[in-house]
Amino acid sequence: MNPSSSEEGLQGGWRPTGSAYVCCVAFPWRIRHFRHRISKGTIVSIKVETLILFGATGDLAQRMLFPSLYNLHVDGLLAPELTIVASGRSKMDRAAFHDQVRAALADHLSADRLDESAVTAFLDRIDYCPVDAGAGTGYDDLASLLGDRLGRPIGAYLSTPPSMFGPIAQGLKAAGIACAECRIAMEKPIGHDLASSREVNAQVGDAFAEDRVFRIDHYLGKETVQNLLALRFANMLFEPLWNAQAIDHVQITVAETVGLEGRVSYYDGVGALKDMVQNHMLQLLAIIAMEPPASVSATAVRDEKVKLLRSLRRMSAGDVKAHSVKGQYTSGAVNGGAVAGYADELGHPSNTETFVALKAYIDNWRWKGVPFYLRTGKRMPQRKSEVLIQFKPVPHNIFARVGAAGGGGNLDANMMIINLQPEENIRVKVMAKQPGLDRDGVKLKEVTLDVSLSHSFAGERRRIAYERLLLDFIEGDQTLFVRRDEVEAQWQWIDSIRDAWAAVDLAPQYYTAGSWGPSSAIALIERDGASWHD
Repeated sequence: MNPSSSEEGLQGGWRPTGSAYVCCVAFPWRIRHFRHRISKGTIVSIKVETLILFGATGDLAQRMLFPSLYNLHVDGLLAPELTIVASGRSKMDRAAFHDQVRAALADHLSADRLDESAVTAFLDRIDYCPVDAGAGTGYDDLASLLGDRLGRPIGAYLSTPPSMFGPIAQGLKAAGIACAECRIAMEKPIGHDLASSREVNAQVGDAFAEDRVFRIDHYLGKETVQNLLALRFANMLFEPLWNAQAIDHVQITVAETVGLEGRVSYYDGVGALKDMVQNHMLQLLAIIAMEPPASVSATAVRDEKVKLLRSLRRMSAGDVKAHSVKGQYTSGAVNGGAVAGYADELGHPSNTETFVALKAYIDNWRWKGVPFYLRTGKRMPQRKSEVLIQFKPVPHNIFARVGAAGGGGNLDANMMIINLQPEENIRVKVMAKQPGLDRDGVKLKEVTLDVSLSHSFAGERRRIAYERLLLDFIEGDQTLFVRRDEVEAQWQWIDSIRDAWAAVDLAPQYYTAGSWGPSSAIALIERDGASWHD
């Protein structure tokens, strides 16, 4: 059976497909698919039975991955036979690692989620095997620990530096752990440009087939990011207007209040364009702007995202001065506290950008001529991820009175604001009549229709994004993971910007920490008669 044949838009229940049945269980906005394969006339699950977690002693694993796996365990979403094999360079025994995980759960989960018997049962799932991926040692010990599990589905999750992706994949292959039913997951970034991403993908692809490779962008696991699909494709109200005929422009802002925060060795030389725009922001852009997929299957959704990313207009050296802004923060104040400048934190001057603003165009029928303004930066006044859809004004204002004073009939164009974090809500700004007898003409006022997702779904626990991503990885659902051609399409556009920056020797402009970036970023959008939504 072709796995994609089970990915139709069913809302629960059993449906025949071929000689097998596929069970589809409805989740908040999408359908979770329990894929199966046919083997000698029987249905055999392809969920992984062993999850190998590389980088298990690192910050991400302790802060996000183990708390997420524990939550899945408590909620009964992990199969009883699932074993977690943690791996890191540190040599320690199983009991010592259990103590480390227990401390991580206490630090990163609320007390009401922790139950001693549940914690003990969760730790019983976990083994530990040291592997030095850099030196290429320990894989044979890992294979010995797995024993007869080598013949059953295994998932390797790489919470490691990107430079280790290829070597780990090759180490697993050499040790006989990269079997036909095995899969691998990798955190972003995949490479640092198109050429290096192809090299990483080639190394990983030599050990694992593409349909067994799960590239993670944790933004795609956020409930509100997924809700963008529901907003667009589950509501007839919006989709007919989601085009160049009705929309004036789109803004995407991802603002952080933090600075380097211990990421000095990684961030310098990478910068905001590669760290945020290449993955998180382009994935948001793709979901906002892509054509309707035929279904919510992994293939259908990712096909449309790739088409959209390939439609992004490349920037030339002549474009970047007018359509891009690089910035770097200097000392200032954030949230009432004094903070040092980037160069001061780094300890030396640097050309790395901590802020980027871009004006992008999508060359297809739906979005012809509509500018997409992207903005991201560190040491901003507030932390927020937001999408703004600015609609065009009505073609004729029937409320305007010739020669009337006071402007009571002035119209503001409609606007939709989608907040992704820290608040989760959707606001639509519309015009309404002010109460009154209107003897001097109809007076209008802009009002806001506010849908708070946290209020609408009160009582439902908001899951960590990694809970969904880990469960999808275990079950083999690739919908929320990035395909190889997506990564390459993203890098092609990013590389065009970086090459153009280099051609004109574009240096970062300074902005005070706690501000919304360089003044040129304001000019970037105000030249078009618009303004950033701050």
